[in-house]
Amino acid sequence: MRVRILDLLTEEQLCTCHLQEILQAGQTLVSHHLRVLREAGVVQAHPHGRYTYYGLTPDGLDALADLVGRLSSAAAEEPPRRAC
Repeated sequence: MRVRILDLLTEEQLCTCHLQEILQAGQTLVSHHLRVLREAGVVQAHPHGRYTYYGLTPDGLDALADLVGRLSSAAAEEPPRRAC
């Protein structure tokens, strides 16, 4: 669900109610995932009147892209196995 939220936010800023409708998920679940994404630094909140809109954070996404690149490189190689 978090990847889907990030994908949706590439198109436009959305509030929780929009995400609930699109994802067919409850407010508590959507809010939980948004909180995790905010804490990870990839999503930021933008208050607008009664609503809070969410958008992507460029610096957080750059860090995420670096991590995904390292993961991809690591997956291409056989890592050492720790002895038991």
